[in-house]
Amino acid sequence: MRNSEVRHCGGFRFLEHMSDVYFEATGNSIEEVFEWAAKAMFETMTDTSKVKPLKEVIIEDEGIDLMNALYRWLEDLLIEYSANNMVFSKFKVEYVRQISNDRVVFKGRAWGEEFNPEIHEPRVEVKAVTYSLMEIGKKNNCWYARVVLDI
Repeated sequence: MRNSEVRHCGGFRFLEHMSDVYFEATGNSIEEVFEWAAKAMFETMTDTSKVKPLKEVIIEDEGIDLMNALYRWLEDLLIEYSANNMVFSKFKVEYVRQISNDRVVFKGRAWGEEFNPEIHEPRVEVKAVTYSLMEIGKKNNCWYARVVLDI
């Protein structure tokens, strides 16, 4: 692992980066890491404690590997924000499965509501998920992912 070790398993923390948002998400499973990564991304944009889980969105997609699958999961959620003005506060990833050497499928759910600046404090707008410094791994029985968001 680069920079620092995983401190605890389950959650996310922001790491130092010169110009963008850099975070680490951890969990007991890769599915939990995907959930915490989504939470970190939306926490970057608004206070998720003020987002009511009123509408459910189901996302099924695939990637060529775990990193690409995580990228696609976050990007799909970001598209929901951009296209439908949705912010999310609750996430449940049902599965992340390696189907073949170059195919990882996943299915997840996100709950939220339409963004309202009078209710949801606007923070930083995330332009894109990036592969810069991205890594996924497992250390001491804890899965982790590190992601940079372009702001």
